[in-house]
Amino acid sequence: MTCPICQRKPDQAYRPFCSKRCADVDLARWFSGSYAVPSQDPDDIEAALDAMDEALRDLPHKPH
Repeated sequence: MTCPICQRKPDQAYRPFCSKRCADVDLARWFSGSYAVPSQDPDDIEAALDAMDEALRDLPHKPH
């Protein structure tokens, strides 16, 4: 088994990671939403589309 971030040998103190840095990188990916489980639930899809529409409305518009 290797570190899932950098592929080095894991350190027992940070297992399965090789260092605190790689453990923090992984945690940051979870917090940012980089890791996600896809959903086929129509309610989830509808909520995501609503959130995207709302985010786009909040963007400043450039004049044409």
